[in-house]
Amino acid sequence: MKTLVSNFSNQITEAINIGNNAKFTEPGHTIFNVLICGLGGSGIGGSIVSELVADIATVPINVIKGYFIPAYVNENTLVIISSYSGNTEETVNCMELAIAKNAKIVSITSGGAVLATSKTKNYDHIIVPGGMPPRACLGYSLTQLFFILNFFGIISNHFKTQLEAAVELINNEENNIIAEATSIAEKLVGKIPVIYSTTNNEGIAIRFRQQLNENAKILCWHHVIPEMNHNELVGWTEKNEALSVVIFIDKDEYSRNLTRVEINKEVIKKYASHITEIFSKGNSAIEKAIYFIHLGDWISVILGDMRGADLMEVNVINHLKSALSKT
Repeated sequence: MKTLVSNFSNQITEAINIGNNAKFTEPGHTIFNVLICGLGGSGIGGSIVSELVADIATVPINVIKGYFIPAYVNENTLVIISSYSGNTEETVNCMELAIAKNAKIVSITSGGAVLATSKTKNYDHIIVPGGMPPRACLGYSLTQLFFILNFFGIISNHFKTQLEAAVELINNEENNIIAEATSIAEKLVGKIPVIYSTTNNEGIAIRFRQQLNENAKILCWHHVIPEMNHNELVGWTEKNEALSVVIFIDKDEYSRNLTRVEINKEVIKKYASHITEIFSKGNSAIEKAIYFIHLGDWISVILGDMRGADLMEVNVINHLKSALSKT
């Protein structure tokens, strides 16, 4: 897993080449909305990208992480099916439902039923390299989402230079990222991480939570500012040394949210063992997101090592899939 994390920048570069060579067909109807279907490591890219393009996308973008699609899906909907294995049960079901709704379908996969259906029905599809854990292939799925949205006129092509700058950023910062990740991981050993971000970075917080779950083999939770100021903040009433807070902070965040962060810290520091702030680096939202993702991934594997965890093992997920296949 450490090798896969360290290869993140190379993966994005390879993904850009894949995206540049992808072939798409024009939709038969005007696209009025987008639905991204995917779960786990295949789905988190949808959450992150939908936030990154929220202020520039020309149509609404929603993300589904389950078996069913919204009633609004029709021939004017672009449905992006993201399943690394191509056999994710829930996503395959969404694909079948989208086909029945006559939606414009594009898939991102390495094989399986999704690729077979895409080829049989001649749907647009992007094939990414297979054989790795889905959570270690975010660079592939996330990058392809940008290319798909660009082709269908939902975002401009500025994302390409921003992705290239993000690759340069994390390559230049790699030693510093690992050093910071080690320092943060040391604070999380034996703790339950409580992860906070501002609204536009919730996908980043979720990604970090998922990586801590799968790589470090620990439980944690996340919430977002300002929403948590209307509920969870009230729950900070008792000293608990087991809780360690991590806050992702965009250096260009809206000033009112930055003020909220400072007030939250004053409240929370009375009750948590640590508060760790992670500040973004980069000039664009994409650069900052890639930096956050890479730093969070390093924290998860370094913490897993400190805990003596098997970073690759996901036996309980495999057991769940096996049990489901028998019913």
